[in-house]
Amino acid sequence: MADSPQHGADRFGCPEFRRNLALDRRGFVKAGALGLGGLSLSNLMRMEAAAADRSAVSNEKSVIILWKRGGASQHETWDPKPDAPAEYRGSFGAMSTKVPGTQICDLLPQCAKMTDKFAILRSLHHTNAGHSAGDQILFTGYPPGRNPNENVYPSCGSIVAKQLGHQNPELPPYVMIPRTLPGVESAYLGKKYSPFYTQADPANKATWPQNGGKFEVPNFELAAGLNFNRLGSRRGLLDGFDKIRRDIDNSGNAEAMDKFQQQALDIVTSPKARDAFDLDAEPMKLRERYGFTPQYDAPTPDRCGVPSWSQRILLARRLVEAGVRLVTVDLRWWDTHVKGYETMRDGFLPRWDQAYTALLEDLEQRGLNDRVMVIAWGEFGRTPKVNKTGGRDHYPGVFSAALSGGGIQGGAVVGSSDSKGALPKDRPLHPQDVLATMYRHLGVDTKVAYEDFAGRPHPVLPFGDPIEELF
Repeated sequence: MADSPQHGADRFGCPEFRRNLALDRRGFVKAGALGLGGLSLSNLMRMEAAAADRSAVSNEKSVIILWKRGGASQHETWDPKPDAPAEYRGSFGAMSTKVPGTQICDLLPQCAKMTDKFAILRSLHHTNAGHSAGDQILFTGYPPGRNPNENVYPSCGSIVAKQLGHQNPELPPYVMIPRTLPGVESAYLGKKYSPFYTQADPANKATWPQNGGKFEVPNFELAAGLNFNRLGSRRGLLDGFDKIRRDIDNSGNAEAMDKFQQQALDIVTSPKARDAFDLDAEPMKLRERYGFTPQYDAPTPDRCGVPSWSQRILLARRLVEAGVRLVTVDLRWWDTHVKGYETMRDGFLPRWDQAYTALLEDLEQRGLNDRVMVIAWGEFGRTPKVNKTGGRDHYPGVFSAALSGGGIQGGAVVGSSDSKGALPKDRPLHPQDVLATMYRHLGVDTKVAYEDFAGRPHPVLPFGDPIEELF
């Protein structure tokens, strides 16, 4: 990659903090035993044996991560270069915005009218151009392992579930819409800190009300239909597996496992959780404001797959309003190698422009701005020079992100790239700085260290500082 920067040499070898929290080395055994009970939510249990009062909710701050998997082009979003040579700027323009002196891509007119509601980072960078490797870096703050599709370190959502999940036991603390991604799993924290995957997809046209459908999350279909007889049978089944576990392990862990399983049952039968996932409770006018668009997932030779993810963003708003602490929304697939301008113009940017501004308006109207931080980014940017097929290739050398809420100053622009959008110019930023900003908003202690399977302690973040210019 000829344009690769020298900025941001590898900092992953920085000194580790030595404040240890003992890892329950039987965590994977617990998760496996709970799975035998047939309760699919049991891997969400994060209640420690000595947890505080379950009814207390001391901090209701939340985060929505809008994950532009594939890597959105900085040129065609938040950092246009209208004065660069044609082979760098591509077939696009820049437009002035509500914030004097700030321009964004001219394919984002609704965003341009709302730049006072969000901040832009223009100097993010790292050094790995692989999709899954970039996922790992941005979700965990650590480099990928030998297999970048598998977590060696826990995701930011799993950290949030570990530290904050016990505060609201009626809701899963960490939700992934709709399915898994590299980087989002719990690693050595244990399966009980994995995300709750909705599995059902609000982007599926069959679930849209105008098509006669209904959006249903599989786990809560059971909850809605439970009666006392069925609930009693389910408890009896769980009791049977409790006995098996006690026969296997008489060291005292069974009691803690009972509590994890009870919390799983509490969530499955919780009206609060079921209501939070009830997307059909939203007025049709609001659902239309976010957008309904046709869906196609698979890339073709002349364009990348552009899923209809607008309704996923609306579901995320419902979840954080109810008290879910971190929701990641998969907005794949921004991998614009071929005919990138056409793909952005005809697919990604119109629906992004509509859905993102709808979310910002929605959060403001509901008084959620201070409580909910929204981070819109992906694993890297795109090459500054347009390739021979009219697209841009993988490029971690510099990329952009948009952040809002949680006290972030709307209209702020932090950092800059050079004249071609190839390298950070001012205030180079690392993904770890964004994670540190998010963790501070949530009240997560980043200096706590958790032991891996070999007993080695690792701090929540290896380095990174909150971005003070955002506030």
